[in-house]
Amino acid sequence: MKIALGIEYNGQHYFGWQRQEKVRSVQETLENALSFVANEKIEVFCAGRTDSGVHGTGQVVHFETQAIRPEKAWAFGTNANLPDDIAVKWAKAVDDEFHARFSATARRYRYLLYSNKLRSAILPAGITHCHLPLNAEKMHQAGQFLLGEHDFSSFRAAQCQSNTPWRNVHHLHVVQKGEYIIVDIQANAFVHHMVRNIVGSLIEVGAGHQPIEWMKWLLEQRDRKLAAPTAKPDGLYLVKVVYPEKFVIPENKLGPLFLEDRLI
Repeated sequence: MKIALGIEYNGQHYFGWQRQEKVRSVQETLENALSFVANEKIEVFCAGRTDSGVHGTGQVVHFETQAIRPEKAWAFGTNANLPDDIAVKWAKAVDDEFHARFSATARRYRYLLYSNKLRSAILPAGITHCHLPLNAEKMHQAGQFLLGEHDFSSFRAAQCQSNTPWRNVHHLHVVQKGEYIIVDIQANAFVHHMVRNIVGSLIEVGAGHQPIEWMKWLLEQRDRKLAAPTAKPDGLYLVKVVYPEKFVIPENKLGPLFLEDRLI
């Protein structure tokens, strides 16, 4: 059988999604719980490998198994063997041709900023605190220069292993909800640290340190050294993975936290 799962996790205490030696990862923790339920070793494949400290509300994985279990057993049984900061949101048997990564047509992320001179005691985790006042409208306008297919070398980490820096950004919205600013971005795929590097540069625009047109100039320069520092991982969430309708993959509410599905 091939099973797909929807996974939610708080990445604060994990060294990223991918299994690694001697450090705690989301993948290894999930595989251990699934292996207990299946009574055999399980290896999962994910839609997107998130970095250390990054969260997921819409991660999708798949695995193959000889074990025959009802879908609810894969969900409830696995959750019973997972820590509180990882949860299975749904489980579904899928066709052999489905692949969590290669069948995906788009990924969607949200980045949460808390814009206040002083830190928050209520939500100290799961957000990135920015002590500078930010203009969300200017950030949104600057982000529109990134729409479409471009070379994103200016927002690509040096250690990125992708064969190409070209990506197609479907939308980029920046909205403000009280003291919280949300950057919502969807693309066919992302190069390493692309969202966090974009957010870092948008903060420079929102704080008034750079003009709106600076984002267009950065994109054209194709030089990572010219852009702003990488934003922290704390506020970043993988909220959705898009698949062709034929796979009938369930959809969760996007989140995270108090955010509704539609921000605009």
